[in-house]
Amino acid sequence: MRTQALLLSSLGAAVAIAGCIPVQIQAPDEPIEINLNVNIRQEVIVRLERDAQELLENNTDLFGGSTP
Repeated sequence: MRTQALLLSSLGAAVAIAGCIPVQIQAPDEPIEINLNVNIRQEVIVRLERDAQELLENNTDLFGGSTP
């Protein structure tokens, strides 16, 4: 019990002292760079292929003939 009381009082003192220490916040000299290497090319190509296929199916006379 005495050890716990000593530990709690030490913790309280540490918290009280920590509140007196000034904190400095400084912005970095260089901009922060976030590198997101995300590959979305495949999804875009599939969407374009589907849209083009639907367009050709709905407009068979678009290029003067039928689509395969």
